[in-house]
Order: sequence, then structure tokens, then C-alpha cells
Amino acid sequence: MLGAAAAVVVLGAAAYACKGFLDTPAQGTLDVNALTSKIGVEGALIATYRSLDCNNATNGNWGCAASNWPFSSITSDEAYKGSEATDQPQATDIELYAWSSDKAQDYLDRKWASMYEGISRANATLRLLAKVSAAKPGEISRTDSAGIAGEAIFLRAHFHFELWRMWGNVPYYAETDTLDFRKANDPSPPAGTTAVGTKIIADLNTAIGLLAATPRNGQAGRVTKWTARAYKGRVLIYMHQYAAAVVVFDSVIASGTYALEASFDKVWSGFKANWGKETILAFNASVNDGEPNGNNANYGERLNLPHSGSPFKCCGFHQPSQNMANAFAVDNATGLPKAFTSPTTWNSRDAVWKASIADTVDPRLDWTIGRDSVPYKDWGMHLPSWIRAPGYGGPYSPKKNAQEKASGAVSKVGWQPEQENGVHIHVFRYADLLLLDAEAKVETNDLVGALTLVNQVRARAAVTAQGCGDGSTDAALVAKYPTCAGDDRMAVPLNDPKIRWATYMVNPYPAFATQADARNAVAIERRLELGMEGQRLFDLHRYGTAVATQVMTDYLTVEKGALRRAYKAAQLPYASKNDFYPIPQVEIDLS
Repeated sequence: MLGAAAAVVVLGAAAYACKGFLDTPAQGTLDVNALTSKIGVEGALIATYRSLDCNNATNGNWGCAASNWPFSSITSDEAYKGSEATDQPQATDIELYAWSSDKAQDYLDRKWASMYEGISRANATLRLLAKVSAAKPGEISRTDSAGIAGEAIFLRAHFHFELWRMWGNVPYYAETDTLDFRKANDPSPPAGTTAVGTKIIADLNTAIGLLAATPRNGQAGRVTKWTARAYKGRVLIYMHQYAAAVVVFDSVIASGTYALEASFDKVWSGFKANWGKETILAFNASVNDGEPNGNNANYGERLNLPHSGSPFKCCGFHQPSQNMANAFAVDNATGLPKAFTSPTTWNSRDAVWKASIADTVDPRLDWTIGRDSVPYKDWGMHLPSWIRAPGYGGPYSPKKNAQEKASGAVSKVGWQPEQENGVHIHVFRYADLLLLDAEAKVETNDLVGALTLVNQVRARAAVTAQGCGDGSTDAALVAKYPTCAGDDRMAVPLNDPKIRWATYMVNPYPAFATQADARNAVAIERRLELGMEGQRLFDLHRYGTAVATQVMTDYLTVEKGALRRAYKAAQLPYASKNDFYPIPQVEIDLS
């Protein structure tokens, strides 16, 4: 009897303990009631912005990078995967167009999942906003409510646009889709006025109506009605609605909201003072902000810096191609790109572009590509030891995404913190807009208007060139260029007498003789201005299958030779199926 009584007591205690445990809120999670507030809604919106680049929910590999370097750069004629053959084989398969392989699917699924993660966060923000507004009237002002909704809807449009230009007619999700998420792909044809493109435009129009002309709370990273209007023009270009795009772009230009940075060296920068009016939409990276692993920095770009012999220590991916370097060659009689003046021979150079005053080049070469014996921003001279495997990835390093040493915009925590910096990643910038507007003007036969815009971009490129950068501490630099002693200027005029590594020249185009000439000039200018920014393959897709096929065929014909990158012989030729990526098999299986 005593034993039975004891058993009852123990059972009672166990039941009591379980009841208490189950009634205790879970630790390390957010209760929905805690989010049902203005603070919760604002936090949900910030989490949506965070999906612009890799985050802790999506950073399994680098398919989540905001710059799209795996999908629009190394798959084009501007860059190789780089590093060494055995590192990141997933990216190797992407580069070589083996897109159905299991390894390539890893990167593709990461991009797919990351974008739908952003869409899910945007829609969750909108649902939470509606819930708080209903449950706590007045807690969120009408102005803030409109702004929050506009920002979330804009971001939803952006994430769908990223999916659309990768995969075509993908499922489109709104905040009202809460029951069955197994949507079929939109059945519309992949070009022209597709249903997906139309839905993106509809979301952008809604955002334009909700957003203010200036950033909410005075916080520069937030989107505005002008962000949404500029982005609308971008989408219209991809839909080949050129006349409508011109109207939208010209209204953005006339507003004076955006402007080119004063000089090209300020466009990709770790100095916050340089984050000015050129930015339309960017992932605003952050370092040393309390995140213990440095993951608020440029996680998506962390592989893409010079390797172990450099101050960055790792990892040597996303190396510029010889074709990309050749594109910066300038005809010294006209100051125009050789790609324009000598269309059949501009890519004939196989020799490495090392420092030489005998070479006449566009100054953007040395803001885009790290090359031997040329100063690398303010880090000293780029050296052969900075390249991981030159026989595989070539002799060049990416440069735009590297912070200036003087900026201090580098992480101090996490694995290999030298890889992670605070250079914000341009998703869409004003020079891009000007050149898209020029493209639209060419297609509507306004060649004078297109010429003005192209020459505006070229005029800014002519303001500064790479200077000595680190004449105070880099002994190797001073030994090679004695006049650099004590000179730490990173950016100097093109004719500065201390420049001994190139002859820089960039002149305006004269009047375009034909529409074909104008179209060619705009396409070339986009290469020079936006090189290594993850836009190139998407540009080729937009130009059409025939153009993309010809460009990539010409590229591979030369690149797979023994004098360049022999491994390119394994790259599959471009075909119409490559206008879009294959939907990841795992997503098909889950649908």
C-alpha cells in the first residue's frame, strides 16, 4: 500500500512538471504576440531587406550572393570561376553549363530558395502589418503603414524579378497566398509581356503609390517611390517595352533624385561618405556590428578577393577573363574602345595585361581588374603571389568588391575575417539606369538621346585613374615606381605624371552613324561600366538568343585554346535552352 501511495505521488509530480514545462514559452524563439507590435512589424521588414544577400537562413553556399556572380558573371565572357579546379565544384559546373548536374543544382537551389525566402518574409511583413493595424489601431501611423507596405511590396517585386530573369515564368506569391503554396509556373511565353513581368510591374506601381519621395525615417538604405519607379523602367526593358521604359527613365532622371558619383573610384567603396546618390538599390553590408561571425558583411562576396599572398588571405574566386581585360583596350587615335573601332581584332591579345605605359586603356580597367605591378586601390602593388592558381584561373583579380585599406571597412570577427567587408553591393545603380535608358532610346531610334547618355557615363570615367595608393609603406611599389614615394593618393587625374603603369584615355563618341552602331556602343559601354557586377549574362539574355549564342560562341572559340584557359574545352556551347536556368530538381520534387 505504501508503495502504491508513493507511486501516485511520483506520477502526480511528473504530471505537474510536464504541465509546467509545456506552459513555459520556448526559449530562443519569438512568440507571435511579441511580434504583434510596431517594433515587430519593423523587425519583419528589416529581415526582408536582409534577404538581399546571403543570411543565416540561406548561406549554405554562394548561390545566394546579391551580385549574382555565379549566374551572370562566370557564365558569361567576363569572368572565370577562378581559384583552383577542385574548390567549389558546384561553381565549376555552373561555369561550364553543366546546369543539370547535382553539384550545379546546389547553387541553383540556393538562389531559388533565397529569393522565395525573401518573398516569404515580405508577405509575412504585410500580413503582420494588417494584423497589428486591426488589433491595435493607431499604433502604426498611416504614414508609416503606407511606407512599410510600400517597402515590402517593392522588395517582393525585386525578389520575383530575380527569379523571373533566372527561370522565366515562376510562381508569383502575394500575402494572400496562405493555404496551398504548390503553385504551377505561369503558362505565359518566356518573352514579351508575360504574366510574371506584368505582376512585377503591378507590384511596383502599388509601391510607387505608397512610398514617399524620400527614405522613411531618413534612413538612406530604404527604398522610395523613386527606387520603385527606376526599377519599373528596368523591368520594362526586360519586357522589351522600350517606349514605356524611356518615359519612366526620363522621369527619374528629370527628378534629380539620383546622380553619378563624382568619380568612378567612389562607386564601389568601403567609405560610407561615398555611398551617395548613385545607389538606387544595394545590399548595405555591415561589419563589426555585434554579429559574432561577421555574417552581416559581404558574405556573398567573401570568396572573391585575392588569395593568400595578398592582404585579403583568401580565396581567389571570380577572376576576370582575358576577354574582359581586352575589352578595356582603347584606340589611341580616337579614345574609343577597340571593341568598337576594331570589331574583328580587339580580342586578339593573349598576352597578360601587366603594367606598361605603352598600353592605352580605359581607366576603368584598373578600377575593375587587379593586375600585376599595378597598385590595387591603396593596398600596394598587385603581385603574382596574390593568385591562387594562375594556370587555371588566369593572372587577374576582382577589384570592385575590395574595400580600401584606409576605410577600415573589414570584419574583425569570424573565420578569415579579412574576406568580409562593408563595401555595399550595388543591385541597381544610376549608371546602369542611364545605359538602360540609352538602350531603350536606341530601340526607339533616338540616337541623339542615346549618345548623350553614353557620353555622360564616359565623361565620369575620365575623371580619375588609379594612383600610387600606398607610397608610404609599400617598398615594392616605391622600388618599381620611385616617384610614388610618400604618395598615398588612390585616385588621380588621368594625366598624372606619376602614373607609369598605363596610358589612360576615354573620349566621347561622335554622333552615331547608324542604329546598329549605337546599339553596339551601348552594349560595349555596359561591359566597361558594369564589368564584374553580375549583369553580363542577363544583358546577353535580354539582347536575344541569337546575340547571346554568337557572343558566347566567339568567346569559347578563343578561350578554350592553349594560350588562355584550356579547361574551357569542356564548357557546353550556348543554346536557346540557356536563356533560362533549369528549375532545381528538389523544388520540382517538393511541388
